[in-house]
Amino acid sequence: MDKSSKIFVAGHRGLVGSAIVRRLEEEGFTNLLLRTSQELDLRDQEKTLSFFTAERPDYVFLAAARVGGIVANNTKPADFIYDNLMIQSNTIHSSFLTGVKKLLFLGSTCIYPRMAPQPIREDALLTGPLEPTNEAYAIAKIAGIKMCQAYNRQHGTRYISAMPTNLYGPNDNFDLTTSHVLPALIRKFHEAKVSASPTVSIWGSGTPFREFVHVDDVADASLYLMERYEGWDPVNVGSGEELTIGDLARLIKETVGFDGELVFDSSKPDGTPRKLSDVNRIHGLGWRHRIPLNEGLKNVYQWYLANRA
Repeated sequence: MDKSSKIFVAGHRGLVGSAIVRRLEEEGFTNLLLRTSQELDLRDQEKTLSFFTAERPDYVFLAAARVGGIVANNTKPADFIYDNLMIQSNTIHSSFLTGVKKLLFLGSTCIYPRMAPQPIREDALLTGPLEPTNEAYAIAKIAGIKMCQAYNRQHGTRYISAMPTNLYGPNDNFDLTTSHVLPALIRKFHEAKVSASPTVSIWGSGTPFREFVHVDDVADASLYLMERYEGWDPVNVGSGEELTIGDLARLIKETVGFDGELVFDSSKPDGTPRKLSDVNRIHGLGWRHRIPLNEGLKNVYQWYLANRA
């Protein structure tokens, strides 16, 4: 990409999109196309195509999506599958119709089967049943991957896919109803600290394993792949390191400075028992994550303190 290339970052105010914008600006890219969802509803086919026709972006980072944790995914599956299918389909098809040079589609490692062999390789896709609590979201993201591959095959496009593992960082969602586990725990521990609560309740048994990667690392990987990767297969983006939810809670407890006790509520769902991504493919391309979890947690807690209002 030239520094003056016209680059559309779809979802630029979200967790991943905002990190990609920061990374592009750090690298000196000056011609960024940015639209809020109020300015451009990517679920609307006509408006999306009109935008692409008028602006003619050279490159597209497709980070726009409806996202959420177990509660949101489990209670609003229709919203998750409809919104994500429409956003993806309209953006990918409009990119094709207007001659976009290259597109990066961002998905999630939740696309893989619930009981996939660990660590999860990219070729585990479609080899088994999905995790029921986020099946609608996962199916939409799988459709996005397959759509990119289909356009590459039929039309000779250059559409690639990256599958980040569990993300965290600045601009995360800290709403306890719709957020993922890490930001939810940061908020819970902070509010318990402020109110001098003796305990913090943790959803589930605390035994599932999870892998986390800082969103700034994902943004770095996104630029790296956009400029160096031409394969059709998805690429996992992660740290390749895991810990239990219980250990994550204890690490966040220490980061926040909460002195009380943890209470694990086993009546709540655990989700997938283990979800570690195999990152050998992206390591083979020359990229590795740089931000360790303990450092990243301190960073995002400071961001939360400054922006929680």
